[in-house]
Amino acid sequence: MPVGASAASPPSGPGAASGSPPGKIPDRPERSPIAVIRVLDKVTAETLRFAAPVGRPVRYKALVFQVKACETWGVGTADPRPSAYLLVTADSHGQAPREVFRGWMFAKAPGVHAFVHPIYDAWLEDCIAQAPGV
Repeated sequence: MPVGASAASPPSGPGAASGSPPGKIPDRPERSPIAVIRVLDKVTAETLRFAAPVGRPVRYKALVFQVKACETWGVGTADPRPSAYLLVTADSHGQAPREVFRGWMFAKAPGVHAFVHPIYDAWLEDCIAQAPGV
């Protein structure tokens, strides 16, 4: 066998036909119609996990979550990476709602662009194709 030659079998599985290495992240994310968000009320220690459809506001106590996009990079790999673009507004004692968060949340790195609020914590858990229980 020549120097540097390998007796390994040819690649198989996802990505083998296209010649891309296994585990390579695709060039485009897969879009999902629903984001799964978890919220913590720091005063009562209550947590709630809910599905938020893209484009439809969802209320949790004084917060209103609106998911603008939910997409996952690396679907079908060992390490998929869900991310969602959210707009969060808060009601404050009869005043007009104010924006408290706008930006991308990353399920695998919740601290990168964290939701910062004195009473609530919120983070993205996943992007899914249909609501749980459906």
